[in-house]
Amino acid sequence: MNKMTERPHIAERCFEYEMTSSRQLDYRILIATPKDEPPPSGYAVVYALDGDALFQTLAEAVKLQTRKPKGFDPILVIGIGYPSKEPFDMERRCRDFTMQASEGALPKRPDGSPWPPHGEADDFLDFLETELMPAIAKEWPIDPARQAIVGHSLGGLFTLHALFTRPHLFTHYAAGSPSVWWADNEVLKEMEQFKAGWQREEQRHLLLTIGADELEDMLEGAEEVARGLSPLTEQGLHLEWIKFAGEDHVTVLPAMLSRLPRFLWSGKENT
Repeated sequence: MNKMTERPHIAERCFEYEMTSSRQLDYRILIATPKDEPPPSGYAVVYALDGDALFQTLAEAVKLQTRKPKGFDPILVIGIGYPSKEPFDMERRCRDFTMQASEGALPKRPDGSPWPPHGEADDFLDFLETELMPAIAKEWPIDPARQAIVGHSLGGLFTLHALFTRPHLFTHYAAGSPSVWWADNEVLKEMEQFKAGWQREEQRHLLLTIGADELEDMLEGAEEVARGLSPLTEQGLHLEWIKFAGEDHVTVLPAMLSRLPRFLWSGKENT
């Protein structure tokens, strides 16, 4: 496992680290640490993809919503970003967040350029499972019952892929505006395999969101996931399906992220 190298602090109780994966890919790991001591069970954790786009908004939402005496229990926020510091680094996120696909299975890009290298989602899952998550657990006491991942667009696609192929890795999955269309809706095939192997005792949580003003194909894809998973809601899958009125593909982000603290603690009374 590669070590994380600390960089200068980016805000109060927020830290930045450099981390190189075993595949020699560089990441910027952004961490917002709680002010409060951990509960006996450890800290709940949210891993945010596209850290340069999601981390600061999510960290502020967590900071506000975990204030005592009425707030949720403390949450550790982990943002996964890239050296470019771009909010959405298309080259890297396309590589990390997508499943393998032939060029014929992908739509033409608006500018006519070829798709960046893609299809390494399982390698990125390996990085999360065997490198990043153990490094976090080594530094902070972690609640194994409250481990979340959140992603938007291609990140939302990846979040669904993670749920459908490695449901043991997290307990809570938040897929915002997922790009279900990728590779001729490959993730829907993964969903059917996931449903066939579903075990009631797994007790997984999925927050599925989209803006009501997004493109029609995005809406249809998210709705198909919600419909497909609805039978499992009577068999131990906790599904929250939210369509945010008046929001589009970008403006929906703060609304989606503000739901994360409540989502992590759904089913448990505030303290």
